[in-house]
Amino acid sequence: MSVILSILLGALVILAITAATGYFVAQEFGFMAVDRSRLKARAAQGDAGARRALGITGRTSFMLSGAQLGITVTGLLVGYVAEPMMGEGIGELLGWVGVPAGTGIAIGIAVALLFSTVMQMVFGELFPKNLAIARPEPVARWLALSTGVYLRLFGWLIWLFDQASLVLLKAVGIEPVEDVQHAATPRDLEYIVEESRESGDLPAELSTLLDRTLDFHDRTAEHAMIPRPQVSTVETGEPVSRVVELMASGHSRFPVLGDGVDDIVGVVCLRDVLELGDRTLSDVRVSDVARPPLLVPGSLPLPAVLNRLRESEEEFACVVDEYGGLAGVITTEDIAEELVGEIADEHDPEDAGEARVGEDGSWLVPGALHVDEVERLIGHDLPEGDFETIGGLVIAQLRRLPEPGDRISVALPRNVGAAEHEPLRTVDLGVRTVDRHVPETVRLELHEEPAGEPADQDSEVNA
Repeated sequence: MSVILSILLGALVILAITAATGYFVAQEFGFMAVDRSRLKARAAQGDAGARRALGITGRTSFMLSGAQLGITVTGLLVGYVAEPMMGEGIGELLGWVGVPAGTGIAIGIAVALLFSTVMQMVFGELFPKNLAIARPEPVARWLALSTGVYLRLFGWLIWLFDQASLVLLKAVGIEPVEDVQHAATPRDLEYIVEESRESGDLPAELSTLLDRTLDFHDRTAEHAMIPRPQVSTVETGEPVSRVVELMASGHSRFPVLGDGVDDIVGVVCLRDVLELGDRTLSDVRVSDVARPPLLVPGSLPLPAVLNRLRESEEEFACVVDEYGGLAGVITTEDIAEELVGEIADEHDPEDAGEARVGEDGSWLVPGALHVDEVERLIGHDLPEGDFETIGGLVIAQLRRLPEPGDRISVALPRNVGAAEHEPLRTVDLGVRTVDRHVPETVRLELHEEPAGEPADQDSEVNA
């Protein structure tokens, strides 16, 4: 009877040690997987558990060292208990039915080790790990108090092992860190948004807005500006009545040029004209009402452009290229459109700047549509190059100025780490109309081919 009690006691001790292992495993994964921003919000609301958990996550490396120490010690204890308390008892029971002593002990030890290993793997490792990953916040808050006590009691021992590992890291030229980086890079955020959109967790409109917001800080004034060929200008010697005529087209601000197309001397706006009152507009020169221009380089990032506009209390700036010439103009509306897409008003032509979907699934897009907007439209990346618009991509592929009817087929780049069975994709670009020697409208059609079939990865050009 004492032998059976010894076996049962051994099983209980193994289960107790396994529970201790599970405790340390839950520590390890719970504090690593928990959302710190949620802990901060709960702590701000007075949640003591969240406040304690937040303090522990600030010492991630030390906490992990403590958890690893606990997992190692409890794992060794299981092996130490399993053989004498269960293995020998099972061997003695087998001896009662005629099994030789040596064979019985060997079988008993094997059974004890198998039992302890299964308990450790299932209840000491896998179950607490999956629980902590599935419910990291409640696990972290529940373990915070006991983890803090454990780290204080055995902190000296954890520190010794931790310092030994730090010395080894420095010996091989690696600088240790105390905390784990939880921040996400812009590329990480783009991947998260893309995955959330494909899984249906984010609406298409919201994911597009987030995608544009992530791209906003990398965009420059040159990307968002209205290019010079599309900008109406006036000269200093012209009468203000000429400005009034141009304003009938819907624009309220115009760059003022001096001795040439690149000599920007000022800006005239509707407010300046209205301040003239009853004066005869044909007798007033543009130079008399023009205000100093706000000039920004084409390479200036959009957030900085927005700051310059705010500081100057202006809504209009002239963009200057690297050679000092007028590259275009940019307004607060142009910057806003980089975030929310095309903003239509009563002065815009119908369907201006909009992509239209054909009955056959193709798209008809303006040649001036930016490449990043086309990528969002078709859901795939386009080849990179020294161009900003889909019309620029067509010209770069043709290597000449286009004519109506020109068609090219462009192979889309494969994603890094793409599966071998992912289809090969190409996009056909057809020039429908041309304006000022560049594509005015372009027809896009996406094609996919199975990865197993040979495909020409170079662009094909048809005149």
